[in-house]
Amino acid sequence: MAMGVVLLTFLSGTILPMTNTQIGFAVSAQALAGALSQPFFGLRADRTGGRNLGGPGVAWVAAMFSLALLLAVVTHNYVLMLIPFVLQGLGSGAFHPVGALHAAESDRRRSASNMSYFFLAGQIGLAVGPTLAGLLLDVANLDALALYVRLPGLPDLTAYRATILPVLLLALLAIPPVLWLIRSIPVRQPAASATPAGSAAAPARAFPVLPFTILALMVALRALSQPGSVNFIPALFQAKGWTPAEYGFITGMFWLAAGIAGVICGYLADRYDQRAIITWTMVASAPAFYLLPVVDGVPALVLAIAAGGLSGGTHSLLVVLAQQLIPRSKGFASGAILGYIFATGALGSLIIGSISDRIGLEATFHLVAVTAVISGLMGLLLPKTAPRS
Repeated sequence: MAMGVVLLTFLSGTILPMTNTQIGFAVSAQALAGALSQPFFGLRADRTGGRNLGGPGVAWVAAMFSLALLLAVVTHNYVLMLIPFVLQGLGSGAFHPVGALHAAESDRRRSASNMSYFFLAGQIGLAVGPTLAGLLLDVANLDALALYVRLPGLPDLTAYRATILPVLLLALLAIPPVLWLIRSIPVRQPAASATPAGSAAAPARAFPVLPFTILALMVALRALSQPGSVNFIPALFQAKGWTPAEYGFITGMFWLAAGIAGVICGYLADRYDQRAIITWTMVASAPAFYLLPVVDGVPALVLAIAAGGLSGGTHSLLVVLAQQLIPRSKGFASGAILGYIFATGALGSLIIGSISDRIGLEATFHLVAVTAVISGLMGLLLPKTAPRS
């Protein structure tokens, strides 16, 4: 899924012309499909552990990814390509609540740290995906080094000026992990009642409306910087003359920085005030976002790493906060907050795409920097110590 924005940027310039608004809509609709489905998959994971969701979810992503690429190349039709591209999101919606549930419950004393390791693994995939896609597209589309593959039953895709076949073949790598997930994800047993026989049941905890409202507003504003803006880093640097390998690499480093910073933030959050970590990392990311569109070369890479790490490092903390607020249904809490993060990120991508078509990407990234500051300051309104199970 992380290759999507690089591939859309490449397709837009070679095979299937698209505006920034169309790219933003495709990414947004895909994320919304996953976001809206995650709470429902999370409820299912609470009951079963999610073995029947995790592996099939990854398989669904690989299948829809391949179909979207084939339709883009064969039909040159944006709408036909868009349908399977969007449907990828359902696979993400099935997988994430399952992973977050088991990450949190593996050691409840270190839930923030363990959640950060889960998201670090995901961020590594988000980093490798754009980088690998860019490298393969570069190699496959150099006349001297072009390596075209003919598969039985498929049309001759080499008739086109550009090819995406090496990237298409990567979907086959999903087969072994899918089989392993289907076999290895723990089956969740029904939780034993914590109430001793003959004693009165503990009163249900009231839903924390105010903390959730603050959290929701903060995440909505954060969405423009993380993850909304990253989908336009390829377009930003393609306009500067960077190759697919170069803008794929800088996009990957943005994601990888978020994962590494997430481990550091998770370690700190298990020991110190979570809201302070969320606030100051978001505020510190603003200068990097503001300067990113006006620099080039190595300084741009450094700023992308800073922007990704500082804005994305608190991703796992937001999930842990939601789980602490609804401790009796962590699968649902994970699905709800992840779905909301992805949904607001999707809308952020759509907003950024629409605004950038009017005022340009440079001015749009300046607006992103402002929202990062506001989002960070809202973290100070969160409870200092979130309730724990």
